[in-house]
Amino acid sequence: MMNKEKSSFTAGKNGPVLMQGIQLINKLTQLVKENIPERIVFAKGTGAHGYFRPYMTMSDFTKAAFLMDPDKTTPVLVRFSTMTGSKGSADTLRDVRGFAVKFYTTEGNYDLLSISLPVFYIRDAIHLPELMHALKPSPDTNITDPERFWEYISETPETIHAIIWLFSNRGTVKSYRHMEGFGINTYIWISPDGQRQLVRCHWKPLQGIKNISRQEAEFLAGFDPDVAARDLCDSLERGEVTEFELNVQMIPYENKNIYDFDPLDSTKLWPEKKVPFIKVGKMTLNKSTENYFQEVEKAAFSPANIVPGIEFSLDRLLQGSIFASLNAQRHRLGTDFDQIPVNQVKYSIDNEIIQQRFIASAEVEGMIERYQESSGDDFKQAGESYRSMSPKEQDYLVNNIMDHLMFVDDEIKGNVVSYFMKADNELGTRIMRGLDF
Repeated sequence: MMNKEKSSFTAGKNGPVLMQGIQLINKLTQLVKENIPERIVFAKGTGAHGYFRPYMTMSDFTKAAFLMDPDKTTPVLVRFSTMTGSKGSADTLRDVRGFAVKFYTTEGNYDLLSISLPVFYIRDAIHLPELMHALKPSPDTNITDPERFWEYISETPETIHAIIWLFSNRGTVKSYRHMEGFGINTYIWISPDGQRQLVRCHWKPLQGIKNISRQEAEFLAGFDPDVAARDLCDSLERGEVTEFELNVQMIPYENKNIYDFDPLDSTKLWPEKKVPFIKVGKMTLNKSTENYFQEVEKAAFSPANIVPGIEFSLDRLLQGSIFASLNAQRHRLGTDFDQIPVNQVKYSIDNEIIQQRFIASAEVEGMIERYQESSGDDFKQAGESYRSMSPKEQDYLVNNIMDHLMFVDDEIKGNVVSYFMKADNELGTRIMRGLDF
């Protein structure tokens, strides 16, 4: 009986049945293989296309071609995302947001990765695994546990500056169009005559900055968990453009050790009064994606993607992120991820030039010196950031911290409160009294 069924299936007169079987297998195969592994960080995101135009030539500071001519535009792809949550999480959860821009330049793709806060939790990529384990759900229950988070904070004083920004209302947003992007990694710009500048980049939304309270964020998490993505997509559908201005801060390479902060430390701001912003150009987002999976999910961003005139610094977070990001993309998308259309370069580039570029960026001349930071350095800028806030912003910050820290173990509370005290005595005292601790 089985032989008869097999022969009839393959017989010519049953060709339509055979074709249906092939279609069935193809469709089922496509179904089970159409997903790719979720990003470990910045898993949930949305994207848009647009272009970048410099205001003026930046040839005094860099030889990067896309920054040379204000009459020429460079195509860009932007991906906004949340850092910690899974693909099914709400856009408004208290979290760091990602702001990744891929410039399709004539010299290759340049990826500029930024976040929504001006500082990061840690300064060295060697601590990234422990940080992510603290931010992610508990491994035994897969439930987010505030105690795991605060235990890590209590053992890592360098995180306090980022915590002050995270628990302000900057940690909760409902519109990517009104969010700043801070390039926390330090790069080096090289001018045509060889002058070197340490550089940090900053995106400012020309529509203005808008944040929301904890209460509104919690409401929207249940009412419209995709509110930020929806806001961007709907605005583009209506024909509205979203514009961001690129600003940079620059420190001459020879002056890197004259400040009271380490320019290569991702937990530190470059104070605007000491290192002013320079306006570079404007990015305009004017087109939504046509295929989310192909254009956003398969988009691979990495700080390793640079162009001539931009090089890596000895920023320890940057150095580790270069390896981690490339390794993650190979895991998610395969070894040929750079051949996926959204990741391909748009112009013909000599591979030998690309190799020379990366070799040059890895070379360091002379002696590398790192000065010893003072013991209080983890708290100085944190206190300054708190004191720079308005009284209302300070109230939000204190209330948000107390709400999240309330049911954590007393020993952990004590360590964390001591850090806030070191940053600013008033801040620490308010939190301590609010917790009745």
